[in-house]
Amino acid sequence: MKRVSLFMLLTCLLPVSPLPSAAADTSVRRGRSDLPIIIKSNELTADNKGKTAIFSGKVVAKQGEVTIFSDKLIVNYAEKNGDVDRVEAIGNVRIIQLDRTGIASHAVYESRVGRVTLSGSPNPKVMRGTDSVSGKIITYYVDDDKSIVTGGGDPSSRVEAVINPPARKAHAGEQ
Repeated sequence: MKRVSLFMLLTCLLPVSPLPSAAADTSVRRGRSDLPIIIKSNELTADNKGKTAIFSGKVVAKQGEVTIFSDKLIVNYAEKNGDVDRVEAIGNVRIIQLDRTGIASHAVYESRVGRVTLSGSPNPKVMRGTDSVSGKIITYYVDDDKSIVTGGGDPSSRVEAVINPPARKAHAGEQ
């Protein structure tokens, strides 16, 4: 598999946090494609003609400080150059990077448009410490460093952000 950022999916999902990105986060993003990608699963089905690799059963994919857990991980390669075109994580998706965690039942990274989408039931959520953001759909645009959290067009579904003041964060473990 090419190292063209299978884990772009991971690192890009997590800046959705309502906190500003730290300088360390950008250095992780810049250097991650040079690191080896290690994927463990119960089964791997590779289709060279179809340009896909499907990992299934207790999937754990790790690159640097980023780890994805899911029931299934589907990697689609571009027709011409063989680079990663699309990565889809399905079932019990959990993405961990340093102090941030994203959870969803479905996650998709589309490399051509630089878009990461978390969706599924229950609502996807991104957490960093005691702060969090959740909604029906969390979309992160990699090139623009921009995120959008929506209720998915359902007027009864709401976005929720929990942002604790710095003083509360410092004392969160004392109670």
